[in-house]
Amino acid sequence: MPTISVGRDRLFAALGKTYTQEEFEDLCFSFGIELDDVTTEKAIVRKEKHLDEEEADEDEEVIYKIEIPANRYDLLCLEGLAQALRVFCGFQEIPTYRLSNISKDAMLKMHVKPETSLIRPFVVCAVLRGVTFDKIRYNSFIDLQDKLHQNICRRRTLVAIGTHDLDKLQGPFTYEALPPSSINFTPLKQERNFTADELMEFYKSDLKLKKFLHIIEDSSVFPVLYDSKRTVLSLPPIINGAHSAITLETKNVFIECTATDLTKAKIVLNTMVTAFSEYCENKFVIEPVEVISSDGKSNIYPDLSLYNMEVSLSYINGLIGVSLEAEEVTKYLNRMQLHAKQSTSNNEQCSFIVSVPPTRSDVLHPCDVMEDVAIAYGFNAIKDKAVVDNKGSKRLAASLTLLPLNELSDLIRKEVALVGFTEVLTFILCSIKENFALLNRKDDKSKAVIIGNPRSSDFEAVRTSLMPGILKTVAHNKDHPKPIKIFEMGDVAVLDDQKDVGAKNLRQLAALYCGANAGFEIIHGLVDRIMEKNGVAFASPGDKSGYYIERSDEPEFLAGRQARIIYKGKHIGTFGIVHPEVLNNFDIPDPCSFVELDIESFL
Repeated sequence: MPTISVGRDRLFAALGKTYTQEEFEDLCFSFGIELDDVTTEKAIVRKEKHLDEEEADEDEEVIYKIEIPANRYDLLCLEGLAQALRVFCGFQEIPTYRLSNISKDAMLKMHVKPETSLIRPFVVCAVLRGVTFDKIRYNSFIDLQDKLHQNICRRRTLVAIGTHDLDKLQGPFTYEALPPSSINFTPLKQERNFTADELMEFYKSDLKLKKFLHIIEDSSVFPVLYDSKRTVLSLPPIINGAHSAITLETKNVFIECTATDLTKAKIVLNTMVTAFSEYCENKFVIEPVEVISSDGKSNIYPDLSLYNMEVSLSYINGLIGVSLEAEEVTKYLNRMQLHAKQSTSNNEQCSFIVSVPPTRSDVLHPCDVMEDVAIAYGFNAIKDKAVVDNKGSKRLAASLTLLPLNELSDLIRKEVALVGFTEVLTFILCSIKENFALLNRKDDKSKAVIIGNPRSSDFEAVRTSLMPGILKTVAHNKDHPKPIKIFEMGDVAVLDDQKDVGAKNLRQLAALYCGANAGFEIIHGLVDRIMEKNGVAFASPGDKSGYYIERSDEPEFLAGRQARIIYKGKHIGTFGIVHPEVLNNFDIPDPCSFVELDIESFL
């Protein structure tokens, strides 16, 4: 989950109350976030430069590192976090965001050219009027953009944010897509003009910006925004123009978000304007901008309308496992910045109309409303007790059950442990070499899910087998007294064109015996035990009522000392003596036997 760094004293000033560290940790826990670390600016710099730790000076600002949910974009800055906590603690009413009352004719216009559909088709805009910046607010404004770019914007591939000093520009604006050689402007923090193709070369040596070049560099046209005087606002998603750069003296901020995903662009724009509209001359008032598409359609942004959702009281009480009254639920939802009032449309059962504000883009379903009630009520306050469901019958509150696959996995895990095997937990990611070459397997590129831009060569792919992790565990514990008997119950991933995400998870069981001899009979006995506990009888070859074994020829096992497990006519696993070459690849001196089988086949 993302972590934000905020100054403790600034945060407490924004909250209007001072807390001890323990009190603030309790507040964070109650709100569903976590105080991850307490440090100072100088300590952060020393850590980044790998310098020795020093004792903090008394005048150093204390920094709180706070972990927040990945979908709570409104909490990515001090302003949003402080406001959410103020409402949660009852220090402030839920703010009402509204558009300034100006006519459509008086609105700034953004005209979108048809060529933008070739590369980055959407743009949304807004204006913050009468903003008062100081250094802290300015830094927070810039930092929020960076956080959004890394998070929902997916490193600017989906959305890129541009912020400009409106007083240096002249509307109306145009959003165009032009050949890079015809785009010429002075980029931010530079003193001379560049064409767009020159900028691509120039920024290849820039540590920050070079990672965004690939988004547009192969396109025949680049997106660009102009004002009425043909002054370049920005070349998204790379860089803004220097002419309209915002400063501490900026009073009117023009915000534009170009995107390949319109929904995410609207969320990003709403997050920016709602967080910083409290610094506007008219608090929580945002000036809209009319975006006119190439086909003549007109849209007004930002969209600050409330999204209404009906949720029943029985649904909330049933899932949480409590018996709350309607007034209590309303109070808890208000603490989480959700307006709620009882519905009059359903006379049979009590329900609420929940109004979701533009800051809460994470609320998509009644279960999100239920979760907010649970957070405000307090997870520690939820006890196992009888509640009345919507049919009038009593049941235990904690009636949620394990998924069948997880329940079966736990039962098998227990049985394997009872016969003397010790469970291990290994990394789900591994190197491509470990997944294939070290196991004598060939990589035909049709099975493994490959990680894009891996941080380390040790984590290049999602494992397609539990075998690499098990063998690495033995290799790191080869001095352990023999025999070593270990197992793992976990997921692997394989490519699957039939799935919407292109891959699927499979729950596997793997076990290994390592000792003075290979222990093939021990692994074979474990297979029989697992089958017996699952109520599967041994059958003759071809009989689909039970299971049987047949000869296999897998490269990771010794020839003639391996077998395939067939259940209901389907191959569900393989066991055998691990090939000496594989053992040598993992630097294991002792013989081993190994089994891996598909647990989901028993469901």
